[in-house]
Amino acid sequence: MSERAIKDPSEVRRRPGATDFLFRLGPGLITGAADDDPSGIATYSQAGATFGFGLLWTMVLTFPLMAAIQEICGRFGRITGTGIAESLRKCYPRPLVYSVVLLLCVANTFNLGADVAAMGSAAQLVVGGKASLYAVGLGLLSVILEVAIPYRKYVLYLKWLTLVLFAYVATAFVVHVPWLAVLKATVIPSFEWKSAYWMAIVAVLGTTISPYLFFWQSSQEAEDVRLAHGESALKKKPSQASSQFRRIALDTRLGMAISNSVAFFIILTTAVTLHGRAGQLEIKTAADAADALRPLAGHFAFLLFALGIVGTGLLAVPVLAGSAAYAVSETFHWRASLESKPKKAPRFYGVIAAATILGIALNSIGLDPIRALYWSAVLNGIVAVPLMFVLMIMSTNEKIVGQFRLSSALRTFGWLATIVMLAASLGFLISVVRGLK
Repeated sequence: MSERAIKDPSEVRRRPGATDFLFRLGPGLITGAADDDPSGIATYSQAGATFGFGLLWTMVLTFPLMAAIQEICGRFGRITGTGIAESLRKCYPRPLVYSVVLLLCVANTFNLGADVAAMGSAAQLVVGGKASLYAVGLGLLSVILEVAIPYRKYVLYLKWLTLVLFAYVATAFVVHVPWLAVLKATVIPSFEWKSAYWMAIVAVLGTTISPYLFFWQSSQEAEDVRLAHGESALKKKPSQASSQFRRIALDTRLGMAISNSVAFFIILTTAVTLHGRAGQLEIKTAADAADALRPLAGHFAFLLFALGIVGTGLLAVPVLAGSAAYAVSETFHWRASLESKPKKAPRFYGVIAAATILGIALNSIGLDPIRALYWSAVLNGIVAVPLMFVLMIMSTNEKIVGQFRLSSALRTFGWLATIVMLAASLGFLISVVRGLK
């Protein structure tokens, strides 16, 4: 792709075909793919191994909800030309902003630790050696690539990495699947009034609809506004709104469809192979799931699952670290851009490096990364609720978004997503209280 094509998006829009289609995909596609990180794989694997097909219906429920909330985030970044954290800083008390960003950074750091640990364990399963060394090496590699490669080139690499997700779709077709039972479980929800079940639902929702994805996609759209020749925040150039909103809708819905499809097949594969088998009900890591598949589904299924963990980790770690860096930098009004050289944005890149290194360090102090991961997914599910409320309010505030208030469909699904997250969190808390009695 030529530099001229990158710098003149209006010309690209006039050229039909596959090249135009691929070019127009970006923040939404990468956000959706990053949602299926090794920590997400572990959560979905636990859900399938523990509850069988019982949580497949959540993937149907979450698709329109996560697509709507992520599209709202993408529109927000394109309309304002800023990320969510910067708008929060301008509109809300600093204690609220600091609290939200702090919780985001804590959850992201735990996720990073779990992700690099899973990548290391998966690499060990495939080639042997020490998992801890692979974890450190792959984590540092992610930091180096994110710091050293300019944004435009790096985004292209991230797009290609999304292809590794299809390993999990392929794995499901290597094993025997009772498709009629799968269809029934997918379209007819089932519920259990147990704290473990509601914790699993909150964890699945928390890893599917996650705050770090909100911050990442809005900041990436704002980054594109700053870098693309002839484009501005839509508040300044409303004539660009129609084409940009169509692009964001296509990009986001495709990205979320891929994300949810992959999550569906991970739950399906682990349910078919692991659910109900002695000693296999609790999958503690994504690598555990891959290793457990080997005697039950064959070496090819194991290899696909294990290599997918490494590939999705290389995609997700930069997004986790980058979303934390955008949020912190926007909160304190620091320069925040992956296109900037490290010397021009030292604090931004410092947050990226610190988040990743802290995540790696968690594995060296004896912290159980998967237990931390599971609880961070629950924390994400709970923390997402107030953030989603604030996001919906900001997206309908004319002082912030000008004339570009949400359509009735986006407004409906955005609020529905918020209510569903709230209901799941309350259901979990109620089941915990009942369990203590």
